[in-house]
Amino acid sequence: MHGKLNMITQHSNFESDTQFQSQLVRLKTISNFSIRHLPSPTSARSMATRKNSDPSFSSSSSAPQWKYDVFLSFRGEDTRKKFTDHLYTALIHAGIHTFRDNDELPRGEDISSIISRPIQESRIAIVVFSKGYASSTWCLGELSEILACKSAIGQLAVPIFYDIDPSDVRKQTASFAEAFKRHEERFKENIEMVNKWRKVLVEAANLSGWHLQEMENGHEAKFIEKMVEDVLHKLNCKYLTVASYPVGIDSRVKDVVSMLSVYTDDVRTVGIYGMGGIGKTTIAKAVFNELCNEFEGSCCLLNIKEISEQPSGLVQLQEQLISDLIQSKTFKINNVDRGSALIKERLCHKRVLVVLDDLDQLKQLGALMGERNWFGLGSRVIITTRDEHLLTQLQVHNKYLVEELNHDESLQLFIAHAFKENRPTEEFLGISKGVVQYVGGLPLALEVLGSYLCKRSIGEWRSAVRN
Repeated sequence: MHGKLNMITQHSNFESDTQFQSQLVRLKTISNFSIRHLPSPTSARSMATRKNSDPSFSSSSSAPQWKYDVFLSFRGEDTRKKFTDHLYTALIHAGIHTFRDNDELPRGEDISSIISRPIQESRIAIVVFSKGYASSTWCLGELSEILACKSAIGQLAVPIFYDIDPSDVRKQTASFAEAFKRHEERFKENIEMVNKWRKVLVEAANLSGWHLQEMENGHEAKFIEKMVEDVLHKLNCKYLTVASYPVGIDSRVKDVVSMLSVYTDDVRTVGIYGMGGIGKTTIAKAVFNELCNEFEGSCCLLNIKEISEQPSGLVQLQEQLISDLIQSKTFKINNVDRGSALIKERLCHKRVLVVLDDLDQLKQLGALMGERNWFGLGSRVIITTRDEHLLTQLQVHNKYLVEELNHDESLQLFIAHAFKENRPTEEFLGISKGVVQYVGGLPLALEVLGSYLCKRSIGEWRSAVRN
C-alpha cells in the first residue's frame, strides 16, 4: 500500500493529462473510493511543508528543527557551581549543544520575554530539582514552559532529583512546602498561578527521570556519565516524517499510545487497520516519533508487503531490523531462517519499539517476530494492515480501526492542501465545503484533490466539481 500511496502523493509534477488520470484510477482502486472525473492538469502541485511557526502544526507530525540539544533548568544558588556545572561540561564535551543560563539574566522581567525561546528550541529539557528549586519563581516559570512544550511540540523533559526526594517534589513537602508557604503569602491575589506551579511539579515528578541517591551510590561523576549516555541515546533516535498537514492525528495517536500501555513489562502488540488511504501508516509513524525515546532501540519497517515480494525481500527486512535495533551494520544474513535465529539471539533481552507497516501475510511476521519472546520484556510492536482477520490470526493485544476524518477535520485538511498558507475567500470556502461533503473523510483523497485544485481559478474549481 505504502508504495502505491507514494505514487499518488509524490512531490513531483505529473507530466501529462493521462498520467494524472491514471493516479486517480489508482486512488479509486486502493481505497474503494469513487471519484468524479476531473479536468486534467498540466501539472500537479507538490505539497508544501507547514512552517514551524504555524500554531496549528501538530507535535506528532515530524521532529521540529531544534537549535539546542539540551536546555538545563536549575536553581543557580544550589547547583550552578557544582553539579550543574559538571553536567554542563560533560554534555559539551560529548558534543551535545546545551543551553545554560550562564549569565545572570534580570529576574524582574517576564520569563516569556527572555527564556521561553531557548526552551522551545531545545530537543530535551533537563530539570535539576534541588532543595531550593521551588523557592524560585523563575525556575517554576521555566518548568511551566517546559511542560507546555512537552505537550505542544513533543519536547522531552527529564527530571533529575539531585538532593531531594521525588516525593517531596510531587507532594510539595520538606523545603518545597516552605517555599509554597511563602508563595501563597506573596501571591495571595493570584493564587491560581501558585496552584498551577503545584500542578506542574506533580506532573514533572511523575516523569521518568534520575534520582542521584538511588544510582551509582550517589557518586556524581558516574551519575553524570550515565546521564550523558542517556541523552546521546535520546538524540540518536531517528524521527520519521509523518505528514505536511497532520490534521486529526493527535487524538488517534493518543488512542494507540493508550492501547500500547508502554510501562507494563509484557511484550505487547497493537494492530492498526482500515481501508487504503485512511492514514494507518501516518498514525503508526506519529506514534513511533512520540515513543521511540522510551526504548533501548527502535525500528520502523515501512512497506513490508511490497518489499517482501522482491527477491530476498524478507532477508532485507531482517537485516534492517537488526541493524536499527542494535546500531550495527556488521550483520549479513544469508537466508530467512538464519535471520530469524539472529533476531531472537540478539534482541531477546532488549526492550524495543518496532513498527511493521503493511503486513498482509503471516509469513512476514514469522520472519520478523516469530514469537513475542524474540524481543525483550517491555517491548512494543505496532502492525498496520488492511486485513482485520490477519490481526486476529496474529493474536494482537488490541486492534485499532482507523475511521474517516469528521467533516471539520476533512475541511481543514482539504483547505491546507488547496490553499497552503493562504486563507480561502468566502466563494472558495463555499465550494470547498461542497467538495468535502461529497468526498468524505478519506485523507488520501482530500490530499490529492486539494493539491490538484491548488492555485487554480474559481472557474476551474467549478468545472472540477461539476457533474
